Amino acid sequence: MPVQPRTPPGVLELLPPQQLAFQRMLDTIRRGFERFGFLPVETPVFELTDVLLTKSGGETEKQVYFVQSTGARKQADDGKLPELALRFDLTVPLARYVAEHEAKLNFPFRRYQIQRVYRGERAQKGRYREFYQCDIDVVGKDALPLAYDAEIPAVIYGVFRELAFGPFTIFLNNRKLLRGLLAAFDIADERKDSVLHEIDRLGKQPRGEIEARLAGEGFGLDPGRVTELFDLITGHAGDSGAAFAALRTFDRPNPTFTEGLDELQRVYDGTLALGVPPQALQLNLAIVRGLDYYTGSIYETLLDEHPRLGSICSGGRYENLAGHYTKSKLPGVGISIGATRLFSQMLDMNLIGEGRGAVAHVLVLAVEPAMATEYAQLATQLRGAGLNVEVYGGDDKLGKQFKYADRSKIPLALLYGSREKAEGVVNVKDMREGAATKQHVVPLTELAQAVARLLG
Repeated sequence: MPVQPRTPPGVLELLPPQQLAFQRMLDTIRRGFERFGFLPVETPVFELTDVLLTKSGGETEKQVYFVQSTGARKQADDGKLPELALRFDLTVPLARYVAEHEAKLNFPFRRYQIQRVYRGERAQKGRYREFYQCDIDVVGKDALPLAYDAEIPAVIYGVFRELAFGPFTIFLNNRKLLRGLLAAFDIADERKDSVLHEIDRLGKQPRGEIEARLAGEGFGLDPGRVTELFDLITGHAGDSGAAFAALRTFDRPNPTFTEGLDELQRVYDGTLALGVPPQALQLNLAIVRGLDYYTGSIYETLLDEHPRLGSICSGGRYENLAGHYTKSKLPGVGISIGATRLFSQMLDMNLIGEGRGAVAHVLVLAVEPAMATEYAQLATQLRGAGLNVEVYGGDDKLGKQFKYADRSKIPLALLYGSREKAEGVVNVKDMREGAATKQHVVPLTELAQAVARLLG
């Protein structure tokens, strides 16, 4: 009895028209990254386990898939972890890559990486076990100027403007500023991380509930101080100028706060100078980012008309990328786009059209099967001119061939039989809806130019 074909849970498997749309999205992201001079990098889908799992703990590292051959599995009886594990993000492989090839790389090292990663997520809608991430990072040697922090939002702006998913906002904050604020409100160092996690919930949970938690058991913060802190953080949402003014007049500054505020202002001004309009770039003092290794600038990007999607692109500055692998100090800044999750959600919301369902520009019809050699030559001529060409095989009736072209969404179909050959012409039928003229008689010697002109 045959095995029932079924897709494993937690993966996104697409039909060709959707796959083409997804590939166009990845191509747009790739172009946006390369426009700013980022270089492509690919790392193996699996890493050595002891290299990948350099520290213990963390939810992500509890979701690792291990790789083991059947032979090694049969011999494994020592309780050790398998030698290899699938990567769960692109940051750890980047850290290993930079540390391993440090002597050969040109710093600041600008890389982009568009590859699949794997996590043992609980199967649920919108959560994937295999998914694409699209990352960029600039990694410095010993130091990295803030100019690179300012450049990252400009990359984000260029990519999402070209993707045309609708209006979007890039939110900007600084971890040093936040830590300085908490110090100014006498919040102890050992509590700062947990308080930051609560601040990150502002806008996602009712403010009153968060204030009650911070004033309650486990935190015990002064309710008045919490209210004052939250008023400063949220009081000028949507008005970056007013937010900066409020921070400049804050009456309890400290060195960490002042340094963070100065960095935030320089990054904000630098991003505007790179052509990002003020309406697309806003301060948001409530964004924290969940990863604790961010030390300075942090970014989140939201679609204005679809806030429930959450951040579609996020990242930040970190002080030492590869500390587990090298003694060199390698600070960096970067962002990541979760392409699979974003694409699937946009599909669900009917915000992505499938568009053309074929990569072929032209279908050469089998008008007379005896002319198969000439159809092959015709296709070769057009391919040589840079066109994608498919040749219909067999001797099906023309009605069936036209139906195939229509269902495949191939724009143009070529009819070339004995009569056309005698006259030195080709009939070009435009299969696209709304075409002003459906039939074009084109001289054979001018076919490639005519097809290119019809395709625009």
